[in-house]
Amino acid sequence: MSHGLLALDASDTIGGISVSFWLPIAALTIALVIKLPSLVKMWRDPMLRAVGGLLLFACAVFVFASPSVIGWTNRVTGVPNIAAPLVYSLITALCASWLLLIVAWRNGLSDRTAATRRAARWVVFAYAGVVVALWALFALADVPVERRRDLDTYYATTPFMREEILLYLLAHTVACSITAWLIWNWVRTDGLDAWLRWGLRFLGVGYATNLLFDAAKLTAVVARLTGHDLDRLSTDVAPSAACVSATLVAVGFILPHAGQYLQERWRLRLGHWRLRPLYLLTRAVNGGRAPFTPRATAELRLIRRETFIRDALLQLSRHLDEDLRERSYVAALGLGREPDRAKALAAAVTILDAVAARERSPETDSAASPSGPETAYLLQEIQAVSRALRRRQDIEAVRALATSSGRENTLA
Repeated sequence: MSHGLLALDASDTIGGISVSFWLPIAALTIALVIKLPSLVKMWRDPMLRAVGGLLLFACAVFVFASPSVIGWTNRVTGVPNIAAPLVYSLITALCASWLLLIVAWRNGLSDRTAATRRAARWVVFAYAGVVVALWALFALADVPVERRRDLDTYYATTPFMREEILLYLLAHTVACSITAWLIWNWVRTDGLDAWLRWGLRFLGVGYATNLLFDAAKLTAVVARLTGHDLDRLSTDVAPSAACVSATLVAVGFILPHAGQYLQERWRLRLGHWRLRPLYLLTRAVNGGRAPFTPRATAELRLIRRETFIRDALLQLSRHLDEDLRERSYVAALGLGREPDRAKALAAAVTILDAVAARERSPETDSAASPSGPETAYLLQEIQAVSRALRRRQDIEAVRALATSSGRENTLA
């Protein structure tokens, strides 16, 4: 992301961090927290390590790149502008984590070939070499005047510091270009989960936005080298692009996990709500209600409601009229219902009839044979049956047609 020598007032801070940095820092921290359980459980996975390193280094860049923290670093060490190679090194480590992630993604989770390991080693050695060169160049450079916001352009013509600035920008541009290009290729891959595809899109836009940071910085530095002044590109445009980029990248990592989690929670709660009509109908059969625990998860509540309903349907099996179900199915088809819908309506009619029959003759529960009509469909399709119970007018129409056809068969 940004190296952070920004055009922000050093006093515009909260807890020592520039206010404008809090959004990307917060987004990156949330993404890191979401990934943390997986990182702890599967630390040996190179992809997860790359993701963890990426988010950690990105957070560190924005913390140490804040002008107030830059001033603090210089003051504590007693070395003017030593924050520059520190932040440049963090950016370089961030670039390496991008490329390591690309290596892991390209080869897949199960690929641990020599070529994969060799590519990862090349990335580590190359960017470690860049870090060493950054510190060596800083040691050779003469940069006595502290610059918290415009160091890149202020020292753009200074020997050795000039090379250091161009080196970190080149390393950043190469890593960002490769990452953005490959991510946009993956977005077009078939078979991706919708949430993952959107996450990749945010990542792609984030890395593309990061290239604006590089373009603004390089343009301002080259302008200085040629005797022109375009410093605002470095102090205003580049930091804004970096903050936007970091936020988009964080969202790209958060979205697949948060989206899938929320979708699953919604699916469970929706399933629980859809079973309510059938649950209320079968409560009289079981003589109670499903166990309720205030702290139970949505998944556990759904399982308990499904179990409760299936237990009640097994008790009702002695009273199920298979002939009525067949006639109701034919009647529903005759009313223009689709086969699956017709099957659910027929089951609903049969269950309502069974509940009524049990209320009229409860003693048959103990007198009847333990084996009853086939209930496999009812037990498997309780969601569809419960939804059918919400449309009582459809059930009554099917019941009326099924009853009339039954009478006709009896008279015949």
